[in-house]
Order: sequence, then C-alpha cells, then structure tokens
Amino acid sequence: MSNRDGFTGGFIAGALFGGIVGGILGTLLTSNRLQESLPGDDALSGKGKKRNLKPPTEQSIEASRRGLEDKIAQLNEAIDDVREQLSTVNGRPEEREVVGWEEQAQRDR
Repeated sequence: MSNRDGFTGGFIAGALFGGIVGGILGTLLTSNRLQESLPGDDALSGKGKKRNLKPPTEQSIEASRRGLEDKIAQLNEAIDDVREQLSTVNGRPEEREVVGWEEQAQRDR
C-alpha cells in the first residue's frame, strides 16, 4: 500500500507543478504575441512599421482579373481531364456533351 501512496502523491505533485509551470509559460508567451499584434499600440507610441496602402489602379485591377481568368481556365481544363479519365475508368463514356461554365455562359447570352 505504501507503494501506491507514494505514486499517488508524486503524481499529484507532478501534475500541480506541471500545471503551474505550463500556466506561467503560456501566459508569458501569449502576452508577448498579443503585444506584437496590437496595431493601436504602435500608432500611439510611434513604433512599428507604417503601412503604405495604395488604392488599386485600373491596370492592377485588369491584371488581377486576367490572372484570375487564366487560373479559372486552368481549373476547368483540369476538371475536364479528370472527368474524362473517370468516365473511361468506369467503362462508360459520357453520352452528354460536357460544357465548361464559360461556354455555357456564352450560350445563355
């Protein structure tokens, strides 16, 4: 019985000690991260980086739009390839015509 009492006491002491140390470390690390991420403190104290936010220009908007259209086209091609591969794996070719969203939008106009 004394073996079990020694184990129980050591377990409880270790759990308390670990909880206290873990709580202190967690509090210190969290407070450091919060201080780094608070934008209001930097503005008041004059420290930190100044953000230079520029309004978007027509050229940057157009370039972003073209980039997104290219990515959408790539995704559509990848979807069509996978759909084709899956239809041949299943042993039944698709009977209906597969139309991408761009072609469907043009047909609907």
